[in-house]
Amino acid sequence: MIITIDGPAAAGKGTLSQKLADRYCLAYFDTGMVYRAVGLLMLKGGRDLKNVLVAESEAEELTYSKMIELSTDKDFRSAKGGQAASIISGYPGVRARLLSMQQDFAKNPVFEDGRPAKGVIYDGRDTGTVVCPQADVKFFITAKPEVRAKRRYDEFIKKGMKADYEEVLRDVKQRDERDATRKDAPMKPAEDAIILDTSEMDIEAVFEKAAAIIEKKLK
Repeated sequence: MIITIDGPAAAGKGTLSQKLADRYCLAYFDTGMVYRAVGLLMLKGGRDLKNVLVAESEAEELTYSKMIELSTDKDFRSAKGGQAASIISGYPGVRARLLSMQQDFAKNPVFEDGRPAKGVIYDGRDTGTVVCPQADVKFFITAKPEVRAKRRYDEFIKKGMKADYEEVLRDVKQRDERDATRKDAPMKPAEDAIILDTSEMDIEAVFEKAAAIIEKKLK
């Protein structure tokens, strides 16, 4: 089974994806990680994020194992890392080089320990429209920008990271604008995606609603 969960930053995609992956024993692939990995490689190497050729080169050499290794870096999930990822993901050449890696995972999905899985849940922004348009179930998770910014701010504070709510909100809105106006693969729900607005829903309510939809599909 292939399930795609798309939507803007801090809408709750990651938490929902992981809970569903655990419920149905599916592999979990956060597609945003590939762009965070390339962005982090650029930052760590002191590269200019506007240097498209270097970004394409880093993307060409990125492997799944290297991506997992980079994900343990303190800046991987930081605001700085997120901004770099958003910029990098806007380059068609980078996206083209990373797309096959993401698509191939559906053919041979594995858990983080290397065990083979019977399916995968993709978490991203265009997994239902570009990465796996053949997915069995597609969700698009969204929420108001102010709600998403508060969630991301709380996440930073919980991790002991310095953060300013207004700055986080500006970043959320800027990323939304970049993602929505991207020429090659703008962030939008797939035509057959189920849209869930989590602005006034806690994660358990969203999880139960999504699980009920999946159960109906399985039957």
